[in-house]
Amino acid sequence: MVLGLRTGQFANKRIAVIGMARTGRSVAAVLRRLGAEVILSDSRSANALGEDYELAGELGVGLVTEASPDEALAGASLVVTSPGVPRRAPVLEQAVRSGVPVLAEIEIAYRLARAPILAVTGTNGKSTTAVWLTAMLQESGFRAHVAGNISTDDTKRTLVDAAVEADEDDVIVAEISSFQLEWVERFRPKIGILTNVKRDHLDRHGSVAEYAACKARLFAAQRPDDTAIVNAVNVPARAIGLHLRSRVIWFDRGHCGHDEWACIRDNRLTVRIGGEEHRLAHVDELRVPGLHNQENALAASAAALVFGARPEAVTRALTEFAGLDHRMELVTEFGGVAFINSSMTTNVDSAIRVLETVGRPVILIAGGVSKNEDLTPLGAAIARYVSHAVLIGRAAPLIEAAAWAAGFDDVSRADSMADAVRLAVRRARPGDAVVLAPACASQDMFRNFEDRGRQFREAVSRYEAGGGVVGEEDP
Repeated sequence: MVLGLRTGQFANKRIAVIGMARTGRSVAAVLRRLGAEVILSDSRSANALGEDYELAGELGVGLVTEASPDEALAGASLVVTSPGVPRRAPVLEQAVRSGVPVLAEIEIAYRLARAPILAVTGTNGKSTTAVWLTAMLQESGFRAHVAGNISTDDTKRTLVDAAVEADEDDVIVAEISSFQLEWVERFRPKIGILTNVKRDHLDRHGSVAEYAACKARLFAAQRPDDTAIVNAVNVPARAIGLHLRSRVIWFDRGHCGHDEWACIRDNRLTVRIGGEEHRLAHVDELRVPGLHNQENALAASAAALVFGARPEAVTRALTEFAGLDHRMELVTEFGGVAFINSSMTTNVDSAIRVLETVGRPVILIAGGVSKNEDLTPLGAAIARYVSHAVLIGRAAPLIEAAAWAAGFDDVSRADSMADAVRLAVRRARPGDAVVLAPACASQDMFRNFEDRGRQFREAVSRYEAGGGVVGEEDP
């Protein structure tokens, strides 16, 4: 582990770390190695925590389960909270009342990092943009690490772990969620990207305005020599970009009207920075489908070029990138039917974009835990693109009602992913696509969205291996 010169700020302090999931364990382990006395707590019981509690027990820090606010905060001079803990949680509200500073894990990471941090936030497209940007930098010879909120089957790395391990000549690309931005003070990415702001996480933030304000905190500490790359046509994102102190580069697929911009001109991804125009890959050369991925490509390309990547390296990465797990991932195709896993589609806007992109009649598997979103647009998209919908989870009746309101009633219900795939396959015909695009969170039936996607893959694979035929009963 490589440590910078700012590590002494945490030595000999009693620090309360809230939450025993992955982020909490990572920051607790780092702070302990830096000489802090760490108390890691969680409001859940050891039994409810399961493997998380067992892993926390290996860290050599104090553990408190079923913790009251007093127990979690006892004697602490600093609180570090996990992103899964709501801002209005009693333990955090008590810390604020008591005058104990509360910081996010990404704030700790920033204070420890020697490598520059390029940060990506937004409602949709964060992971794709972050990984694509990392590939562009690596293709150009940088030692680039991707970390933060990123979660794919092969990539799960907290920002604090990346911060203490990356050398000063490296670069860290961080996916940052709104939850992580609730408790930042000095967090200052050298380059920040805002992909878009849509209606999401209203169950946590309460309103779109509060949610957008959290996203804006990514840029709050930036200075004029830093760069913000912002969606020019998404209204909430544009409102944020118009009031930044940093250098702003806008991206927009259809308009190239700014001094510095990224857009599509003559069907070619084009970035103009510093008075120089870089014409990159043709849109037909991109391996990942969808207009939304063209936007992700523009944002990543602009960030890479600003940081110093070579245009030819950026172009290679644009054409070689094949997408991420659980994001419009083609699992297999048999009987003329494509099976697409987009389990990371956890809000209405992202689900609609998937349906718009598939390009085939869709047998849709959707549902889970609603985030208090308006499902009316999803109902309209189902009526337009879907031939049959298999609904799962708590939100199933809400999605069905939205579909009915749009004039669509070809709906069935399933109690498990295996049952959902069985019903979808029975309704599919050659030329269709069976698409998992839930438009909801996963925690009512699955551990997380990756677990949901893996169960979809496994159910499809079992059916294919068993000789299943689309449009018929199980073999």
